[in-house]
Amino acid sequence: MADHIKIRDAEGTWVVRAGGAVLGESSKALELTEGEMPFVIYFPRGDIAMAFLDKSQTVTHCPHKGDATHYDIEIKSGTIRDAGWSYEDPKPEMARIKDHMAFYAEKVTVEQV
Repeated sequence: MADHIKIRDAEGTWVVRAGGAVLGESSKALELTEGEMPFVIYFPRGDIAMAFLDKSQTVTHCPHKGDATHYDIEIKSGTIRDAGWSYEDPKPEMARIKDHMAFYAEKVTVEQV
């Protein structure tokens, strides 16, 4: 594992909302910190309403985590493009984030409840 990436169980319950709708809530979320960047909450996919998410064409690469598949979120007022991502086949050192979703804080609301 890259020395600057830490994954731990996130304390408490976390929720993700978009367009006023709750897309997911989890007490089994993970908190990933990478270097000096703010932590990111990774939700188990089983705790996300995946019916509201559509896989987009966007794939990004992290040398430490692998390739991230991005997702659009469909809400009443339209589509939030590339609002979340998932490492569907992460590098072995990052196996804990497999089957989890993370979201861009500037596109949705992620908060502890």
